Amino acid sequence: METLELLSPAGNVEKLYYAYLYGADAAYIGLKKFSLRVKADNFYDEEYKKVCNILDTYNKTPEVLSGRKQAKKLYCALNISFHQKDIDNFVSDIEYFKKYPIDAFIVQDLGIVKILQKHFPGAALHLSTQANCINGEAAKMYRDMGFSRIVTGREASLEEIKIIKDKVPEMEIEAFAHGAMCIAYSGRCLMSAYMAGRSGNSGECAHSCRWDWRLYGEKKESREERELFLEEKERPGELFPVYEGDGFTSILSSKDLSMIDHLKEMKDAGVTSFKIEGRMKSLYYTALITRAYRKGLDVLEGKIQEEKAAPFINEIEKVSHREFTTGFYFSREDADKTTKGETSSEYSLVGTIGEKTGENLFKFNSMNKIDAGTPIEYIGPDLLFTEDRDYKLLNPDTMEERDWVCHGHPCLIKTGKEIREGFIVRARLKK
Repeated sequence: METLELLSPAGNVEKLYYAYLYGADAAYIGLKKFSLRVKADNFYDEEYKKVCNILDTYNKTPEVLSGRKQAKKLYCALNISFHQKDIDNFVSDIEYFKKYPIDAFIVQDLGIVKILQKHFPGAALHLSTQANCINGEAAKMYRDMGFSRIVTGREASLEEIKIIKDKVPEMEIEAFAHGAMCIAYSGRCLMSAYMAGRSGNSGECAHSCRWDWRLYGEKKESREERELFLEEKERPGELFPVYEGDGFTSILSSKDLSMIDHLKEMKDAGVTSFKIEGRMKSLYYTALITRAYRKGLDVLEGKIQEEKAAPFINEIEKVSHREFTTGFYFSREDADKTTKGETSSEYSLVGTIGEKTGENLFKFNSMNKIDAGTPIEYIGPDLLFTEDRDYKLLNPDTMEERDWVCHGHPCLIKTGKEIREGFIVRARLKK
């Protein structure tokens, strides 16, 4: 029986730390210039040392070394469409990339496959969802090329995923369980490149589908139906034709995917790696969504009771998101329904808890402004949340109380609550 894996996004070193701490079995990162999320911080320079230290913390423990506990894994997304200059740049930097403890590469461009097999013989090849593998015959072809895992195309139903698994049982199946969806086919969108000169296929998506649009309708000559056009708010007079038909929808903002209530159905279809989207999302998102799905998978594997997991799963609603959908997994009709508006949450991430420096005293890594006395909540990997109104914010040099603190201000927090390094601090937004 294959082991289930929770795979979380890590847009930078800090998010990588929180992904593992809050329950991910594996995390995926991007390298500068070679990932579809170039606006994420990604990884470069001396950061490989921090990555190695984080993995060593988890993987060199007696439990992991003895095989009693599963080692954390690191995957690298090289999922852009490579122009020749990208290939050349990657090869020129290859000795640097070898410093990262990468277990697998996620790729869509077959031009990079032989290069990876030559220079990273110990790393597995995972096929990106961008390659849009949605049938068993394609899966067999990728298997024969050396791929050990398929990240199924976003348009695949659970029924189709089961067929792929039945036809190629030796192939691992990874599928998205949570996060933003793209209205374009498997995310391969040219709209951003056309409108803003930023290609989504090269990692620079401007998210044009999230912009404000106006719909125009004009009657065609001697015909009953209307000819439809879209006009973007900041581009008056520039009209884009909309063609209506079976199997596709207009250029609009898609809902967010959430399969937290359907993990068993995914498992029964053959999915063993449950992927969370969001390398550009916040640390708060990474931690809470990872924690929720960790609890959900623990229920599925019989490690904890559903009643214990439920409060953690319900916390998903306190993370910024659009209206949820199950995507294409059960019905195309559900996937075709779009939504409007920005992501929102009633909470703000105000900081994280650093190392303990004294009795009830911790470093406080401030991220957003907070006034002393504002009710805050501490969140941990296994602590749902606990409220604190009696904490004190202190100047670490003088130990004088601060009236407020924000990002860039060194600070200590004194509290009588049971907290630890790695806890998250949030506050309810003022209405």
